[in-house]
Amino acid sequence: MRVNLLRAANVLGSVLARLPLGLQRVKTINIYHPKFPRIARARLASPVTRLAVLASLMITSSCVPAERPPGEKDSERPKAIQPTRTALGPVDITSEAGEAALPEPSALPVLQTVFKDDFEREAIGDQYFATSDRYRIERGRLCVKGAGNRPLWLRYRLPLNARIQVEAEAGGDDGDIKLEAWGDGHAAASRITYNDATSYLAVFGGWKNRYHVLARMDEHAPDRPEVVIEPGSDDPRQQPVLAGHHYRLKLERTDGRTVRFWVDDVEMLSFTDPLPLMGEGHNHFAFNDWETPVCFDHLVVEPLPS
Repeated sequence: MRVNLLRAANVLGSVLARLPLGLQRVKTINIYHPKFPRIARARLASPVTRLAVLASLMITSSCVPAERPPGEKDSERPKAIQPTRTALGPVDITSEAGEAALPEPSALPVLQTVFKDDFEREAIGDQYFATSDRYRIERGRLCVKGAGNRPLWLRYRLPLNARIQVEAEAGGDDGDIKLEAWGDGHAAASRITYNDATSYLAVFGGWKNRYHVLARMDEHAPDRPEVVIEPGSDDPRQQPVLAGHHYRLKLERTDGRTVRFWVDDVEMLSFTDPLPLMGEGHNHFAFNDWETPVCFDHLVVEPLPS
């Protein structure tokens, strides 16, 4: 075996010339190479050390067999032992903010009786599954800010028909009080645009207090049922969410198809679904939030006859 330094230098120069400038901001690099068995995840301190690691990888990986001796046949050469992993796997460059995928929670039984929660405790508890660490108990209320469309799921399963009621208060003028119903119990937004939900979404004062929305799985769908907010309107459905005001929100489905969204006994929106979300994967309730501070209290989930 010998190192072909000239070839390695040429390849390295070509690679370095094409390195994107964004690589200078990378903080962590995952590497596997038999020459570096102890380097599994290395923090790169500076652009110089980043390039040094790449250079050392290029040089060591450029080892090639010596010239075949005259007259030697392939059948006469000893077969190489195949490694259990690739000799040089792909370099996985990630940011420190990367999060491991959360395991799916074990669901609790389908609700047969009324479920109530007044949040008079210190911790959220194991009746919920959180996809974000932004949810907390504050003075007997469930509060959240900046969850980024990562819900807090109730682990009890919803029946086909149910009525969900909860008190809510927005901590700012942007409104944006959000609930989900008949979702899978563990999903969360995978991108900024929340178009991959598994549930019906009720949004009260969304998009900085511009719309009230009842959506099916995609809150940005062009055909979503919505009310355009008009401050000063005599129609209570068109009024914005007021900071510090206590609202009573209600979501219900009574016929297996039509979802209704109420605020303070005023029906805001309804939606009859030709393909209703039901059964496994569509049987959980959740609190949700984008970035506005919101607090919830006095949750009541009532099973209804199917």
